[in-house]
Amino acid sequence: MVNMEENYIKMREFSRVDAIIPLTVRLVSAEEKQSIKARISGEIAFMHAPSEEPSDRALAEWLKIINSKLDYLINLWSLREEDFACLPVVEVNISGGGMSFLSDTEYKKGDILELKTVLESPLPVALYLYGEVVKCEKSGNAHRIAVKFINIEEDIRDHIIRFVFHRQRQILRQKRET
Repeated sequence: MVNMEENYIKMREFSRVDAIIPLTVRLVSAEEKQSIKARISGEIAFMHAPSEEPSDRALAEWLKIINSKLDYLINLWSLREEDFACLPVVEVNISGGGMSFLSDTEYKKGDILELKTVLESPLPVALYLYGEVVKCEKSGNAHRIAVKFINIEEDIRDHIIRFVFHRQRQILRQKRET
């Protein structure tokens, strides 16, 4: 029982926020479970990245600007190519440790779900996340599903955390304006 409490406390170490985000959910098959890993859609790993910055500071700054523009264009292309542009929007509660949402589908505790989403913080990032179902409760005509993220590296978790803080700042600004 202590282990379950430790997991709950660890998941709660991340800030949480309610948000409406583009999201589709898919049950991962048994065959796929061995090869799943959270990833950024369109992320390209270059094999021959320069080992040091150019000595010309102006050139280095221009290269950074060009690189960020290329990243933006690759991201836009990925959103369109992998159908991220037409995901349905869903109300979620999200943190760096997991997410909960309403679903018409009932899942079992321990099921692994693929969560395809776009998070803005403020630029959009298309993500494939994977979560293990930790709770499935009946809620009216739907089911409240809670998942903890699995097979996720810290750089991807950082995108989620940046989104959470970005959304919290938006909420605070809206409260100040009213």
